[in-house]
Amino acid sequence: MSTAEPWTVGRLLQWTADYLKGHGSESPRLDAEVLLAHVLGRQRIELYTAFDEAPDEAARAAFRELVRRRAEGMPVAYLVGHREFYSLSFQVTPAVLVPRPETELLVVAVLDLAKTYSPLPQAGEGSGVRAEGSAPSPETAPPLAIVDIGTGSGAIAVSLAKHLPMSRLLAIDRSPAALAVAARNAQQHGVAERIEFVESDLMAAVPAEWRFDFIVSNPPYVTTAEMESLAADVRKFEPREALVAGPRGTEVIERLVVQAGKRLRPGGHLLIEISPTIHDAVRALLESDARFEPGPTIKDLARLPRVVQARRKGDGN
Repeated sequence: MSTAEPWTVGRLLQWTADYLKGHGSESPRLDAEVLLAHVLGRQRIELYTAFDEAPDEAARAAFRELVRRRAEGMPVAYLVGHREFYSLSFQVTPAVLVPRPETELLVVAVLDLAKTYSPLPQAGEGSGVRAEGSAPSPETAPPLAIVDIGTGSGAIAVSLAKHLPMSRLLAIDRSPAALAVAARNAQQHGVAERIEFVESDLMAAVPAEWRFDFIVSNPPYVTTAEMESLAADVRKFEPREALVAGPRGTEVIERLVVQAGKRLRPGGHLLIEISPTIHDAVRALLESDARFEPGPTIKDLARLPRVVQARRKGDGN
């Protein structure tokens, strides 16, 4: 291609896709399209009707800088400041993990379970998530109390709040910076009044008397050894504390299961995203806890175990 040719949208995309492929990108064409659409202030699909347009020099300069940083490994979501999750757009920063399609399985599972959910009778339980000013009318069912542990960008909590209008949610994270991102996303999607954000190590800062219908988590589950083999964009740029659990990969989940057994209402559900490599260990953990009745593991599109679930038994168990 002659250098005298104009740098049209089509030419920019082709050159950039080849360049990023040579720098290790697993989705070079998609990366190029997302970055160029961001610079031009358009939807990605709109680029397909603009192949012959020639962006001005200012736009090309901004695009070159984003491409340079992407070639260094910076995730595209951090470069453009957002990522789609469950058909919603979420703000993301280097303070939070980039939401992934596999995590949508947690949302789908909770929505499915909520359709038929009914807690077992329990005397003298706590009130769960606070619901000041939002008491349901006598004609409606009581609100579902849901806690999202390790909320990060708030993708799980916000998606559940959007699709379960009678729910009240607690979104927990150890990182104040992550909670700030999650709070902005809740505000953006109009559900902030039904989500309470709490800085906490798991549920340590949650009042002991609170009980929940669903405990959902995408916790750190990468082993220390596995971290070194992850893709460079994950290893170098995403928050390590949100990824690595320890030498076994189950360290955080072990603590979570103990707390969930105390905090779930009888009949409530625990759902945890996992790595396929620790599936057997996590299943064994749930099966050995008399408070839980493990459910079927949910597999991802690659047919790998991705979400474990368990139901809290009655008080007599």
